[in-house]
Amino acid sequence: MSSDSLIHALAGALGGIAAMSATYPLIFLSTRAAVETKKENKTTYEAVHDIITREGLTGLYSGLGSSLIGIAVTQGAYYFFYERTRASILDRKSGSKALSTLESMLAGLVAGSATAVISNPVWVIQTSQAVQTMEPSDSAGESASSKRATVIKKLGIWETIQHILSKGGLPAFWRGIGPALVLVTNPVLQYTVFEQLKNLLVLRRTAKLRAAGQRGPGTLTDIDFFFLGAISKLGKLRWSVYSLQHIFTLDSVATSITYPYIVIKSRLQAGHSSALRYKSALDGILTVIQEEGISGVYKGVGNKLIQSVLTAAILFVGQKRIYEMTKKALAPVLIK
Repeated sequence: MSSDSLIHALAGALGGIAAMSATYPLIFLSTRAAVETKKENKTTYEAVHDIITREGLTGLYSGLGSSLIGIAVTQGAYYFFYERTRASILDRKSGSKALSTLESMLAGLVAGSATAVISNPVWVIQTSQAVQTMEPSDSAGESASSKRATVIKKLGIWETIQHILSKGGLPAFWRGIGPALVLVTNPVLQYTVFEQLKNLLVLRRTAKLRAAGQRGPGTLTDIDFFFLGAISKLGKLRWSVYSLQHIFTLDSVATSITYPYIVIKSRLQAGHSSALRYKSALDGILTVIQEEGISGVYKGVGNKLIQSVLTAAILFVGQKRIYEMTKKALAPVLIK
């Protein structure tokens, strides 16, 4: 069973890399928006134009290297801990091979909490890299032309690590861990919705096969996984099943409540000057609302929503396909 968890982890890491590579510009823009102050507020078009003008097209991929490491660590760890917890729960159950709603949420909570602690240093590095070229705009009194003329050296991963260590020491790699743990509710609800929808769809297809006189369980296609992943992340649909209806409602509420924590987490991880005075994540949210209005804690939410839905869809398809391919390739070795 441990080998199966490792295969799930590997598939999750590679699936996450594929999803991150496809959607990174949206992640980059939402991170930039989250860290901006009110005076720097721009539309998505203005942000893209400004970045391309100053940094070229590759500017939209600043921090991609550390992001790929981050998503590999995050998804690899999440799938490993989720599958291990799931296996432990199923071992204690008789008959059923599917998790209930509460069991799915418990597995997600364990996996999400462990993953947040393990992956936070990587996201601190990624966020620092994504916003490093914003530094000229923080200088008061500079003209627009002088800001454009200022050149900020883009730091590599190792240079960024050294910079973070010099500024805040080892604890700096766990900046924003509080909001990150709060945000565990998002993947918990997402994976719970996905698991329950998947089980329901398999049951329905199995019933159809039996009604047609055929044996065997119902199977899901890549397209099924793509849409189930997207729907589980969007979480704004209603379902006829009572428990799922409440999960979708909770997910919609959770998205609205937790996005401000993403903004605060991004500012803390970036070492943003305004974030140094936050006494806590909640104090940070209240401070931003007071200084920038309610829109301040929802900066970049449009890009983030689109990116999250696409990433989830690609991730679930990629993880499933890579898992099956790896399992098949390693079958002779595992049997021995």
